[in-house]
Order: sequence, then structure tokens, then C-alpha cells
Amino acid sequence: MRLLSLVASAAIALAGMVAAQADNFPSKPITIVVGFAPGGPTDSSARILAEKMKTTLGQSVIVENQSGAAGTIAYNRVGHADPDGYTLYLGNWTVNVGAVTMFPVQFDPLKDFEPVALLTTSKLWIVARKDLPANGPKEFVDWLKANPGKGNAASVGVGSAAHVCLVDLANRSGTKFQFVTYRGGAPAVQALSSGEADFSCLEGGQTLALYRAGKVKIMGVVSKTRWAGAPEVPTFAEGGVSDLELLFWHGLWAPKNTPKPIVAKINDAVAKAFDDDWVKKRFGELGHTIPPPGQRTPQALYDHHKAEIDKWWPIMKAAGIKPKGS
Repeated sequence: MRLLSLVASAAIALAGMVAAQADNFPSKPITIVVGFAPGGPTDSSARILAEKMKTTLGQSVIVENQSGAAGTIAYNRVGHADPDGYTLYLGNWTVNVGAVTMFPVQFDPLKDFEPVALLTTSKLWIVARKDLPANGPKEFVDWLKANPGKGNAASVGVGSAAHVCLVDLANRSGTKFQFVTYRGGAPAVQALSSGEADFSCLEGGQTLALYRAGKVKIMGVVSKTRWAGAPEVPTFAEGGVSDLELLFWHGLWAPKNTPKPIVAKINDAVAKAFDDDWVKKRFGELGHTIPPPGQRTPQALYDHHKAEIDKWWPIMKAAGIKPKGS
């Protein structure tokens, strides 16, 4: 009985400490870690959110970039962080579905992080240098077939959304091309606009302005349906490459065992940020869609993340996408 009493007392004391910690949160600046170079869509998403979250939380929200290994350096860094809510990870499909199977990560993407909120989703499309001698998905596939192994595709690391998208394109269209790896979406876009790379698979909003300015071409949308941001661009399904579809998304996580009340406070700050007209406008400019409130809960992020892993890991294995060095 004495032991049970001590255990109960310890549990009550611990619960009290957690409650006090949550009540005082945040008492210092919060860091959102991003696994990609500044200027890309993930970095931009973090900075938009940070600008408004600081108002709700009453503390500075700092964005820290740690690029490399398709975002998994930042992923591991947050996995090792104290579970107190002061270090968060803004990840995406590239890291939390693709790269975690390609690089030596130390944490399970579903078991070792606390989901906070699903942030945005966005369409991908195949972007090409402006002088590529093809227009539309069918001509693009014909060009690849006429030049086997000669085209060079800008990728963002093995297992990234860009890489998986391009490998899936090659397999479904029966084409071959070379991969050139860049450290983030922004450097890949620069390579396309300068003509250094022939094409890539990137977020629509990331290259919409360049497309409108005539600095790059769009071969087609990687989806069964066209993108509202550029409804004139056909899909690869329309061009004869069926089932080529990958929806990009971003999410926010905290280290495992971060107290639920703290996770709830951060989720609330995200919700209030998404209520802001400036935030809605900025994400719209990026070509991102903000999910409805019911899809932005911690559980909704976990469910979405698990469904994506269940869908894509078998596809990646079947496509022969292997871990680095294997």
C-alpha cells in the first residue's frame, strides 16, 4: 500500500509539473527547424506561420534552416530536442514519407514525433527550361523517348517528392534520363530558369510566376485533375501517362513526449494564423491549399501521414528507389 501511495503521489506531482509547464508555455522564443535552404516553399511556409504564431504565443518564433540529406539532418535534430515545445519541425512529403526510407534517420516518422497540424497541400507539375523542344505532356514524353538517357532532371535528394515523382514518371512512361541533385527547391528552380537543368517535378506555386513570365515551360500537372492556379495546363493523364499523381503537403511536429497541453497551444496558434487574411493570401500565392479546420488536428496529421506512407512506400519499393549507397 505504501508503494502504491508513493507511485500515486509521484504521478500526481508529475501531472502537476506538466500542467505548470503548459501554463507557463511559452516563456522563451520557439524555433521551427526546416530541412531545406532559404527561399524554397518549405522555408517560406515556416516564415509565414512564424510571423503570425508569435502574436498568439507572445514570443518570437525563429526559423532555423538545416539543409542536407533531403531534409533528414533537420529531422534528426528535432528528434533529439527536448520535448518541451520550444523546438518544432516543419516537414513535408519529401522528408516524412520519402527521405526517411533513404537516409540513416534515427527516429520513426510515426512513432517518434508528436503531430501538431497538417498545414497545406499543393499540386506538383513538370517544369522545363524555356527552350526545351517540347510542349505539353505527350510531346515531352516523346522528346524523352527520342533522347534516352540524355535529359537531366533537377532533383532535391534521393527519396524527395521531386525524385519519387520523376522516377514514377520514368517508369510509367518508359523513359530514361539523368538526375542532378540540388540542396532544395529554390536552387533547383534557379537551375531550370538558367537552363542548367532540363526539367524537374516541383510545386506549382513555386514556379507559377516564372511560368507566367515565360522563363520556364510547364509540361503537365502530376495529377488526375488540372490545377486551379493554371487551369490551361493539361495533366499527364491527359497526355497518356495514367496514374501519375503525387500531392505535396507540409506538416508541423514536436519531439516525442511533448506534453499534450503544449501541443494543443501550438496547434491553436497555427489555427489562429490560418484565420488571418494575410496568411491565407500568402499561402495562396505559393499555390498551397489550407485544409479545413477538421483536417488540421494532431490526429488528422497522424492519419494523413500514415495513409501516405501506406500508399507510397510500396510504390517506391516496386519502382526500385533504394537507400543511398545500396
